[in-house]
Amino acid sequence: MRKAFLTSLVFAFLASTSAIVSAAPAAPAPPAAMVAQAAPAAGMVNLNTADAETLKRELSGIGLAKAEAIVKHRETNGEFLTVDELLEVKGIGKSLLDRNRDKLALK
Repeated sequence: MRKAFLTSLVFAFLASTSAIVSAAPAAPAPPAAMVAQAAPAAGMVNLNTADAETLKRELSGIGLAKAEAIVKHRETNGEFLTVDELLEVKGIGKSLLDRNRDKLALK
């Protein structure tokens, strides 16, 4: 009887310890302001800051004329809010956007 009581006591202790550890709060997420200001990953092109030469050099199928059209659109209409807004630039179609989507950043 004594052994069964001791075993039950050890089991109860281990179970409660496990529940406490599992209920511990997770690490807090970084503030949204820090996430939004993060620099683009290496190899990414920021549509809102890149000059025409950078766009031409880094993006597939973008020549100088299209790169200048992107910069002009940005200067006329303000910053791009989504990558899909690039479709509003003359000469940029869905296939060209899809080919470069993984290289594009906004912030």
